[in-house]
Amino acid sequence: MNRYPRDLQGYGAHPPPDPWPEGARIAVQFVVNYEEGGERSLLHGDDSSEAFLSEIVGAEPWPGQRHWNMESLYDYGARAGFWRLHRLFTACDIPVTVFGVATALGRSPAQVAAMIEAGWEIACHGLKWIEHKDMSVEEERRAMAEALRVHQAVVGEAPRGWYTGRCSPHTVALGAEFGCFDYLSDSYADDLPYWIEHQGRDQLIIPYALDSNDMRFATAGGFNSGTQFFDYLRDAFDVLYAEGRAGQPKLLNVGLHCRLAGRPGRSGALARFIDHARSHDGVWFPRRIDIAEHWARAHPPRPGALRPSQLDQATFLARFSAVFEGGAWIAERCFAAELGCANDNEEGLHAAMVQVFRSASREERLAILQAHPDLAGKLARSRALTPESTREQAAAGLDALTDAEFAAFETANAEYRSRHGFPFIIAARDHDKATILDLLAQRMERATDLEFAEACRQVERIAALRIKELLP
Repeated sequence: MNRYPRDLQGYGAHPPPDPWPEGARIAVQFVVNYEEGGERSLLHGDDSSEAFLSEIVGAEPWPGQRHWNMESLYDYGARAGFWRLHRLFTACDIPVTVFGVATALGRSPAQVAAMIEAGWEIACHGLKWIEHKDMSVEEERRAMAEALRVHQAVVGEAPRGWYTGRCSPHTVALGAEFGCFDYLSDSYADDLPYWIEHQGRDQLIIPYALDSNDMRFATAGGFNSGTQFFDYLRDAFDVLYAEGRAGQPKLLNVGLHCRLAGRPGRSGALARFIDHARSHDGVWFPRRIDIAEHWARAHPPRPGALRPSQLDQATFLARFSAVFEGGAWIAERCFAAELGCANDNEEGLHAAMVQVFRSASREERLAILQAHPDLAGKLARSRALTPESTREQAAAGLDALTDAEFAAFETANAEYRSRHGFPFIIAARDHDKATILDLLAQRMERATDLEFAEACRQVERIAALRIKELLP
């Protein structure tokens, strides 16, 4: 048994209709990352200086030393950049979400007071602005707990959202385990919020974005002018706004950092983008907590949704062994193979089971074909079909034939078996009795290799219809 943890399916071709309030076509959500005073520094008990997301090209940690230039660049974000962004957003009456590093917030009482007065949401951005990839699960859990303690003491209330950023593979699971967050944002996997299940608890994920993010001013190959930043945000907005007009509203995340977007040469581009977005109808400017509250009301998790990849073997086999007529071994091999979130719907489970069928030997596939009963044959007349075959033949009207029609089917079935070595197979639900009899006659004359391939395709179609019944 091999369970694949990543979800490559998502909403696919069917995202939720009308996800935003009052028919808004797009949600534009601004995040101000407040990290200044929480970065790596000897002053903060670290063993080296910070080297991440600054104006210093090719910066590296300085073990055992303070980096004065790096510290002063971060200081700019707190002293000047924050206030420039604060003036911009409050003047536009656009509320933002702050991803606040707990220790950074603790060193910035004036900024925290301004955030609260402006009605900004302050989500937790971890205890310190450091890497978490090498932490043990227990070490990261302790750091999260301490971040929550510090955040509540500084802000006056517990955070309802969490984003680590420089996270580990355990971060999202740990956030869900805490059970106190309306949303987690350590994901870049979608243009819309989505639910995950962890240890029996449904957890909302509001994905973040690193492309529509001023951090690219501090990365190789990123933005090097305000115009590039504006152009990128505008293009992202225009595409998502057009998709919203087509009935698929989306979320545009705009990530900002006080020491980056707070610089005058960049804040002007941000102001131009805000003007562009505000010039359109049907644009919602929420905080992330507003998105979380709306999503929980309008698009709650599906209670008791059947997830084949999470079933134990006995339950899986009991439910899916009859998907292929006479093919319980297909369900057994499917269960033992790689399954994941992408297989927890009818298309995905069908794909997994069909892969097993197609990978089987010709003899094994022939045995599956030979396990199928004749259409309107002796088993049907004696009511000895499997429940699945009974329903399928009845759907095509094969349970209500005249004596003459039964005789015609009996003759054709026998001739077809004699010619090809397996019964005539067709997805009866897709046809009526007259069409089936005509197709039986037409396929009778084809080469056996062609009929074998066609019969296998029909078996796969029958399996798809059966799975659809089992996974509505």
